[in-house]
Parts: sequence; C-alpha cells; structure tokens
Amino acid sequence: MAALTLTDLSRRTGVSPRALRFYEARGLLAPLRLNNGRRLYAQADAARLLQILALKRAGFSLDRIAALLRQTPDNLAGVIGAQRDQLRQERDQLDQALAALTAALGELNRGTALSLDTLCRLIREGDRRMTQAAWQSVYDRYYTPEQQAEWRAAKQAMADGLDLDAYNAKWKELTDRIEAALPLDAGSAQSAAFLAEWRVLQQPMNDTLGPLIQRDPIRLFDRMAEWQDMVSPPFSAAVWAWAKAASAAQPVSG
Repeated sequence: MAALTLTDLSRRTGVSPRALRFYEARGLLAPLRLNNGRRLYAQADAARLLQILALKRAGFSLDRIAALLRQTPDNLAGVIGAQRDQLRQERDQLDQALAALTAALGELNRGTALSLDTLCRLIREGDRRMTQAAWQSVYDRYYTPEQQAEWRAAKQAMADGLDLDAYNAKWKELTDRIEAALPLDAGSAQSAAFLAEWRVLQQPMNDTLGPLIQRDPIRLFDRMAEWQDMVSPPFSAAVWAWAKAASAAQPVSG
C-alpha cells in the first residue's frame, strides 16, 4: 500500500484528522513530513495507530500508551491477539445468551410452557450478565479506566499459567473453612495454619500482579460495606477482617 495523506488515512480508518494531529503532537505518531508540511502515513504508521487505539479502548492514558509503546514498539501481534481473544469471549457469551433465548422462543411458539431446563438457562444467563454489569459498576466506582486496564492485562497473564476454575474453587473452599471457624485469635496456631494456606494461594497473584495486589484489593475490600449489597463478595467482611489481623499478627519472616 502506498503512503496515505492525513485526509486519506482519516477517511479509510474513521479517525478524525484532529485526532491524528493530536496523537502526533503527543509524540505517539510521527508521519513523514514533506517540505510543504504535508503528512504521509506509511504502513508502520497505520500499525502504530492500531496499537494506540487498542490501548486507548482498553482504558490506558496517553502517557501510559507512550510508555508502553516505548517498551514494546512492535507488539502488533500481541495487540491484535488480545482484541481477538476479547471478541471471542464476548461472542461466546452472546452465543450462550442467544441459545437460551432461542430455546425459550421456540417453546413459546409451539404453545408450550417453558421447560424447567429452559427456565434455568434463562435465569443463569440473565444472572451472569447482571452480575457482570454489577461488578463493572463497582469497579467504575473505585478504579480509573487505566487501573482497570492494568488489572485486565495482569489477570490475563496470570490466567495463562493457571486453571482459574480450580484456583477459584480452592479459594472458596479455604474461605468457607475460615468462615466456619470464626471467631479466631489472630495469633493462634489455627490462624497461622489458615494464613499459611492463604499465602500459598495468594502467591500466584503476587508473582503476576505485583504491586497491584498490594494496592487495589485492599482498598476495595476495606470498603466492602459500601458495595456488598450490589454484588456477592468472594468472602465475608469477617473473613477479610481476620485476614488483615492475622497478617499483622504473623508477618512474613525474612
């Protein structure tokens, strides 16, 4: 493809000329400038623009995008792969919802009452979508779009090396046992045993999420009373209070 003028690139991508000039002013794009001041955008510039827009949609600030592009200037495959994976996940979720609605309409059109199986599917799909929306409203209350994008990227990296269903099941099993044992002396041997299990499960998050795990979840769970009526927390406020007290009473050695 021959180089494109600013007008041509805007027309073919849908990105306004004003936005293209703005990205250039911020140092994100650097098209060839002719002697007459005319801009020419080559294939590399279009690839760069795709990366900028993908990161912007993910919630990153322009300063953060600039830093990321300096670190991985040619990670076009990674950007496209992440977009593809996100679309696949959204498509799978929509397919499940559409299948449930189609089955329900089929039964109603045949003049029959909805079967128990169909009703359960509708309830499950509706509840899942409402839960996703509710959690998003919680995230939007406490975290900026950039922070949410950092979490999504970090969690995806963690998911690549873990069976998340099995991992989440282990967390639930542990927190259920802790809940059943409350109240607990934070410095007791039983608390120490539970805390050791807690730290083992937390280690993959520490390894992958780094400072995020020290910053964001603590702030979120410290304010659980503000949002626990909107969504179901992964554990109770009492378990969280125990975890903080036990961690303070029995800090990691070394």
